[in-house]
Amino acid sequence: MSAPDLEPSAPHGAHGRPLSRGQKWAAYKDSPYFPATVLLFIVAAAAGLFAGSYTYAMANPTPHRIPTAVVSPPTARSKEFVAAMDKALDASLVIHPYPTAARAREALEEQEAFTIVRSHSHGVTLDVASASGASVAQLLTESAAKVGTTIGVPVTVRDVKPLQKGDPRGLALFYISLAAVIVGFVGAIQLSVHARALLPLERILFIIAYSLLGAFAIAAVVDWLLGALDLPFVHSWLILAFTMFTSGMVFTMFNTFMGRWAMLPTWGLMVLLGNPSSGGAVSWPLLPSVLGHIGRWLPPGASVNAQHTAVYYQGHQFLFPYLVLGAWALVSCTVFWVWRHRHPGGRDRMPQHAATAI
Repeated sequence: MSAPDLEPSAPHGAHGRPLSRGQKWAAYKDSPYFPATVLLFIVAAAAGLFAGSYTYAMANPTPHRIPTAVVSPPTARSKEFVAAMDKALDASLVIHPYPTAARAREALEEQEAFTIVRSHSHGVTLDVASASGASVAQLLTESAAKVGTTIGVPVTVRDVKPLQKGDPRGLALFYISLAAVIVGFVGAIQLSVHARALLPLERILFIIAYSLLGAFAIAAVVDWLLGALDLPFVHSWLILAFTMFTSGMVFTMFNTFMGRWAMLPTWGLMVLLGNPSSGGAVSWPLLPSVLGHIGRWLPPGASVNAQHTAVYYQGHQFLFPYLVLGAWALVSCTVFWVWRHRHPGGRDRMPQHAATAI
């Protein structure tokens, strides 16, 4: 072998030119480092948003609008008490006069009022309903005691709609709804990873199946095993299943259009926005006003609302939360079905050997 043969050959042609900036960017986008870098910033932002959304909604609950039933005719003492309470609560009482105590109690059962003010010969009676919101009832009770002492009016506070003994702070319904929401879309994520080849109808049926089974497990653990709540079992089970199915289909809808990034809008809608505004941990009258209105229109808030009424206000059901869950489920199913060809999952209906032969 001659000496020239031992010398390294000089680079030539396209292989010898350094990559341009555009080529480097294209190579980087095709590498695993690009999605990893994007996720790095997304996870950091999500952590801050998660802490911020829950802190903003729950750390310092402040009264904004508390519907209050006042039994007519009010006496001078009751008028003075109501005015002082309204001042102590930053003018958040929304007064609704009722001709009789029975009519006022009916308004409380229909959740049109959170408290009832009645005057009597010895002073004023304030009826609160912890079942309508433990945080609101606690605030009203504490404020009434201070106001009564300040103005010299004897105040009797009664909890006419107490929480169940196993749930003294009224958080169990929020927790079971939260479990249904999160497990609902996590289940859909796992189907997209481990059962990617499911056909559209098969995917919907499996989401229905794990929703029914998962909801049964949640209700059974909370009621039968732990005894934290005495649930109207079938009713609560079906609400939880409806919630899980809706949550799973919301992720599936986003997955149809956004592929692997579908977790972002799902997490933002259901967890960052939906759960803090659901009224489960902090009652709607104490939430920032915008969240208090938005929460009713999102699946977590609808689930908490339906569950709360089913457990504590049987016979006074509202159609609205079921319509909200139904609307989200219907829209999600429709979007997924119409644009199912864009979903990253599925498989050809044609058998593999037939496709090979053709």
